[in-house]
Amino acid sequence: MAQAVDRELPAGTRPGAARTTATIERFPAVGERVGAAPAGKGGTFRSLRHRNYRLLWIGTLFSSSGLWLQQVTLNYLAFALTGSSMVVGLASGARSLPLLALGPVGGVMADRYDKKRLMMSTQLAQLLLTFIFAVVIVSGHLEVWHLFVFSLLSGAAWALNMPVRQSIVPSLVPREDLMNAMALNSAGFNITRILGPALAGLMIAKIGPGENFFIQSAAYVGVAITVAQLALPASSRSTGKGGGSAYANLKEGAAYVWGNATLRIQMLLALVPVVIALPYIAILPQFNDEVLGGSPGTFGLMMAAPGVGAVVATLIVASRRDIVRHGLLLLAALFALGLSLIALAFARNILVVLSMLVLVGATQMIYMTTSQTVVQLAIPDEYRGRVMGIYMLNQGMLPLGALFAGSLADVYSASTALVVMGALVAALAVLFYARAGSVRRLVGEARTSY
Repeated sequence: MAQAVDRELPAGTRPGAARTTATIERFPAVGERVGAAPAGKGGTFRSLRHRNYRLLWIGTLFSSSGLWLQQVTLNYLAFALTGSSMVVGLASGARSLPLLALGPVGGVMADRYDKKRLMMSTQLAQLLLTFIFAVVIVSGHLEVWHLFVFSLLSGAAWALNMPVRQSIVPSLVPREDLMNAMALNSAGFNITRILGPALAGLMIAKIGPGENFFIQSAAYVGVAITVAQLALPASSRSTGKGGGSAYANLKEGAAYVWGNATLRIQMLLALVPVVIALPYIAILPQFNDEVLGGSPGTFGLMMAAPGVGAVVATLIVASRRDIVRHGLLLLAALFALGLSLIALAFARNILVVLSMLVLVGATQMIYMTTSQTVVQLAIPDEYRGRVMGIYMLNQGMLPLGALFAGSLADVYSASTALVVMGALVAALAVLFYARAGSVRRLVGEARTSY
């Protein structure tokens, strides 16, 4: 196991143990995974050699296809009903709000209970919710409050599902393929991001928004089929030190994160893109109206463009085995994301707008892929679900960012909001570079160690 250095890190796996200090930050070993295909050099898609990971990845394609149909259609409906970017942001962000309460709960459940059953039950709940909402739309009874109820309920199912999906990835691939697996997860998500929004925009224009949600329901059927075929490796379930109670497990997970100085900073850093940068999606309908004329087809292209950049960026990351300075890559990607948002604010024709959105998507995904890999490599299996549940709390802050971005756009303009958001992201990246040395010096293992 690699030694932890230049940070305060609990020895072993429990908070409060003896601490060690050295000169360079390195990740503890994840260990060999049960049932994994033999490790090899492979290529860009090497993680897909492993059957269980391949099933999970295919499920990601189905799930994210439905998600992007939902995102575009919800934003369109909210703006069509109210004409307010703030309402668009709040309706979209409401989906992330349950993460504040249920993200850590989902993490505890991932460590305590059967992961396959958890994934299946939450997936079926999402299928049912989406089908009912589609019926509400096509029956002509849709009101603004329906958007918020649907977002909150689907967000609750998502909050319980995502810590499980995130926590099983390291058990499906060997350590040397983990960053590749994370990159391919992001690539799969963003492949559908390219096609889903464009298709959603066309469907809104041609046949109406309700049908989009019926298609999303069908996509969740595909996810359930892939989950049913998963053969997850046996793993120990955490019973905690406090008599096996879920509350004791939750406290242990929080204590582990708090006792790891570098992990604490990474959790704080993860708030920057979610709270300040990602809400740009909520003001794209207004930007489309103010700059490009408000066509549904154009809006669909704008929502799809970041996916193009994200796919290209994640495939590049997936193809590289020699990425070592993860900390520098994190901060550089965050700084570039801020500059990209500023450049988008000054774009005034469709080609330049789409080009800037491609760049936004690329920098965002490089940051997110690297961040998730760094966190996964830094935690032992028995804490994995709980740490990922806490890590996902940053997604629960999205409504706050959406409210901030939407209010700026309503009071001033969408372009002004983008400039302010981009400047804040870039400035915070510089601040973390200057003040968070333990993150700046995070390194992985060189190619020769593979």
